[in-house]
Amino acid sequence: MHCVRKALFIGASLFAGPLFAAAPANPVFDAELLSIQQAWARVNYEMPAGDERARAFDELEKRAENFTHQNPARPEALIWEGIIESSYAGAKGGLGALSLCKEARGNLEAALKLDPNALDGSAYTSLGALYYKVPGFPVGFGDDEKAETLLQKALKLNPNGIDPNYFYAEYLFEQGRYPEALQYLDKAGKAAPRPGREVADKGRRGEIAALTAKVKAKTLVQKRYACSQCSRWVRNQASRSDSNAQPSAIEIVGKRM
Repeated sequence: MHCVRKALFIGASLFAGPLFAAAPANPVFDAELLSIQQAWARVNYEMPAGDERARAFDELEKRAENFTHQNPARPEALIWEGIIESSYAGAKGGLGALSLCKEARGNLEAALKLDPNALDGSAYTSLGALYYKVPGFPVGFGDDEKAETLLQKALKLNPNGIDPNYFYAEYLFEQGRYPEALQYLDKAGKAAPRPGREVADKGRRGEIAALTAKVKAKTLVQKRYACSQCSRWVRNQASRSDSNAQPSAIEIVGKRM
């Protein structure tokens, strides 16, 4: 597969103090970036799962790679190459998926070195999602603790965004933290629409609705289990009380007669 490009590091890290210089306006770059984002949304949300979708992601990944080659100092290009590689991995499956995930990780990490603020911290969001979706050692590089750290950084940069709230909610769901997951799903559902990203927003809102239904179902199961445990405890306590109860005067007289 393709090699991960080395990215030029600009400035210090996000937490060191100085701000990252904003890239000069480039209408051609912006138009191609939006076109790639829209193409990803069509493939990801409008094409049925299967070989056709995998082939479409393969073609789109090559296009994104070429875009990065043409703009090696732009973190936005690296971010979207990483996003497409991650999506392609999900569509492809099998052993080849892990190599794509590793490439995606490399591109997203390179984007963070260029500018962690790019696209409202989208590199943190996508990298965090990778870390909780990919299997852990010895199969892959998955790491739940690292995933949560990255997703929380994304939320600090974009607290009301649809994607960071959705992916953190999905992470919390996987961890069994259902009440917290519902809070972030609610925020994701209230996120403002993104101009030019209508297909992506519609698809994501569908995922929000589906995950919300799953979380509520799990919450209901938990409540029923808790009630059953409580009822069992009450019955046990009642049984113990009955067995330890002193006989009444009538019972004692009855036994003596």
